[in-house]
Amino acid sequence: MDFGEEVVTMALGAILAHSVALPKGRLRKGITLGAPEIATLLAAGIERVTVARLGAQDVHEDAAALALARALVPEPEAAGLVLRAMGTGRVNILAAQAGITRLNPAQIHALNATHPMITLATVPQWHRMDPGDMVGTVKIISYGVPQTALTKACAEARNGLSLCSAKLQNVVLLQTIVGADDGEKGQHVTKVRVARLGARLGPKTLVPHEIDDLAQAIAAQMADLILILTGSATSDAADTAPEALRRAGGRLIHFGMPVDPGNLLFIGEINGCPVIGLPGCARSPALNGADWVLERMICGVPVTGADIAAMGVGGLLKEIPSRPKPRES
Repeated sequence: MDFGEEVVTMALGAILAHSVALPKGRLRKGITLGAPEIATLLAAGIERVTVARLGAQDVHEDAAALALARALVPEPEAAGLVLRAMGTGRVNILAAQAGITRLNPAQIHALNATHPMITLATVPQWHRMDPGDMVGTVKIISYGVPQTALTKACAEARNGLSLCSAKLQNVVLLQTIVGADDGEKGQHVTKVRVARLGARLGPKTLVPHEIDDLAQAIAAQMADLILILTGSATSDAADTAPEALRRAGGRLIHFGMPVDPGNLLFIGEINGCPVIGLPGCARSPALNGADWVLERMICGVPVTGADIAAMGVGGLLKEIPSRPKPRES
């Protein structure tokens, strides 16, 4: 691509690189200068303009952006996404439904390394999205890019972006009660968390904070996902909730997480049904580590102990004012 200043009378067919103010209105950058535009510039007394000219092997910014977006998401409906061409070398990629993003970081890094003028910016991996939220934006920075670079970028990008929607529809929350708590706050906040991903929370279920009572409640559930929120914090892998899971015939997979708030979380399973032991901070609507685990599980993304251990970088979240033991007094 050639870029620079040209005499207006020689600029026919070139792309206007900078907007030009006129006595009435303006010519916006990015337009291709035809005979009417040339005449308008001359009538305004403008003799030189900065333009870009694509070479024979260059691809216009709009066509390049759309080609790259289609490589990233070749089947938008199946991927749960929508491609929206915006002009000026940009295509926005939007969520068609609620869910979490699935992307391949290595592919995206490789795509962005192919040519400085070819870019893709996305939300983080496993980020929760509402319908219409922007998952990513393709932007071709210059007015055109070499076909060879675009071809390489498209190859790197193939199927690199999608949305995972809810796979587990029926969720139950078991709350153990200590004192006068009626469980209403925990039920309401959890219902909102579950519903925003398209799943359903069963009726409020309260049980005494005793191992045997909780074990019976766990064993009696017929759900896709069991959540446990205890009236007293779970502070050890042998505490009430993990031990109740074992007595019910389930198993503890991992206890604790390097995310704050959210440290006192555990995951397990019973008869193939995943179980999440929620930390006390899950009673607050504020983001906490349990959100990251809950969102993945509802959307059918497996979560292992190794996955949880990898959440520490970026895991220092905003403090919840209502915490009984804040980080700093």
